[in-house]
Amino acid sequence: MSQEQPNNPLHGKTLEMILNYLVDYYGWDGLGDRIEIRCFIYDPSIKSSLTFLRKTPWARKKVEDLYIATLLNK
Repeated sequence: MSQEQPNNPLHGKTLEMILNYLVDYYGWDGLGDRIEIRCFIYDPSIKSSLTFLRKTPWARKKVEDLYIATLLNK
């Protein structure tokens, strides 16, 4: 079994939890300003964004990196 990762801020977080946190924190406009991807700028929704992010590793990494940076700057 893999070792627990207590210091990893992504540990135990789903992509949906991360996205909801960022939308609550920045709003869709702020999120679209920070990560310029279509699903955040044009008619954004959690569902459509999750679909895109699950298929697009580079975009998911940007979202995860922004989440970590946001937690560190709080």
